[in-house]
Amino acid sequence: MASRLSLARFPEQRLKVLTRLTHGSYSIGIGSRRNLTSVTLRKCARYVGEPSSPLKVPALGINLFRSNIGSGGCYQTRTYADSVVKVPQMAESITEGTLKQFSKHVGDFVERDEEIATIETDKIDVSVNAPNSGIIKEFLVNEEDTVTVGQDLAKIELGEAPETRKEESAEKPKDSPAEKPVPSGPNPSTSPEAAKASAPEKQATSKPGDVKHSQTASQPQVSNDAKPGPGNREERRVKMNRMRLRIAERLKQSQNTAASLTTFNEVDMSSLMDFRKLYKDDVLKKSGVKLGFMSAFSRACVLAMKDVPAVNASIEGPNGGDTIVYRDYVDISVAVATEKGLVTPVVRNAESMDLVGIEKAIADLGKKARDNKLTIEDMAGGSFTISNGGVFGSLMGTPIINLPQTAVLGLHAIKEKPVAVNGKVEIRPMMYLALTYDHRLLDGREAVTFLVKVKEYIEDPRRMLLG
Repeated sequence: MASRLSLARFPEQRLKVLTRLTHGSYSIGIGSRRNLTSVTLRKCARYVGEPSSPLKVPALGINLFRSNIGSGGCYQTRTYADSVVKVPQMAESITEGTLKQFSKHVGDFVERDEEIATIETDKIDVSVNAPNSGIIKEFLVNEEDTVTVGQDLAKIELGEAPETRKEESAEKPKDSPAEKPVPSGPNPSTSPEAAKASAPEKQATSKPGDVKHSQTASQPQVSNDAKPGPGNREERRVKMNRMRLRIAERLKQSQNTAASLTTFNEVDMSSLMDFRKLYKDDVLKKSGVKLGFMSAFSRACVLAMKDVPAVNASIEGPNGGDTIVYRDYVDISVAVATEKGLVTPVVRNAESMDLVGIEKAIADLGKKARDNKLTIEDMAGGSFTISNGGVFGSLMGTPIINLPQTAVLGLHAIKEKPVAVNGKVEIRPMMYLALTYDHRLLDGREAVTFLVKVKEYIEDPRRMLLG
């Protein structure tokens, strides 16, 4: 609430402005009985806007009123400082999204940079943070509304935390040591008589489910003819989220554009599993990373691309593409399943990393995906994709190409199978590999050669040192 000041007469050429409150509102006192003209207001505004002025006015509205004319003539200007929260910039290719939820309510106090809303786009979820500390006055949009970049979302009245909140936070540490834990067992000081007296109260405060059960037990049974038929025939319709819509659009576009073909092979995982078992503890101790299979397959693909560079290429241009783009770098998109859908964060420059470096990059991206912390930069680009459906138990499948890429490698579950080894039947852990490729750019010979190279590197990891 603003304070009214009775000030001495100030000449218009040197109008003084005094700050009365540090947050939320300001008082501008002007001494004299003369009218507060628009000229004076403009001079006041110019003075406030000067860098040397002690008053900063980020306000949107100004209320003027005149009071106490007979006792000195004081005019007061009350300024309410509000801040408007807008939809932030998300990415160059994203201009709109769906406001999924507000994490705060009207009247709640928010700190600066505290999250107040979440916007869902077709790629990631974007957090909207408060630009300043204050109290939320109004929400300008509703949940599930489509919002665009720069649109107003909410109004915040600038200010510090309310005094009651400060007092509560200050009193909490004082009261916490005095609090005693409530015993979980029966109170030893309770007498048997008190326990008997409390028994009727417990019966009176029984759960609604218990009352319902007792009532139904006393009612006569309904005949079987009146009961509904077996099974539940209810239906639910749920609107697809933006990410799922985008995934559907991209996958259908891939099927309509690429001449997709899948080739399969089977790889013996014995050597790689022994390698991992031998060194995983040392790697975990030194780098804090759990050595898995994804890094080995990524490294094997990078080495195989040296012999078949078209796997890392793409087709670009109008009307389906008329130009082949060959790359000297390898950006591997790793398919990660989240609650909202499949995302493909990118491990950049995988050709310059060793096994531990690739494993660490994959682990970091997987954690960000599960925590919904992925950014647009994490998923932009990618020249080759590896999808590991084996973690869910898939025995065999045909992955879909992630355009504009040319190929995707699908990994599947490891199953023990009888195989012929040097003329003898042995039980070995086997995995099916599936390479889906764009036949417009890759011929069958090149695709099969690439997959065989990957198989050889996995079945003898020592060959990766020679690549």
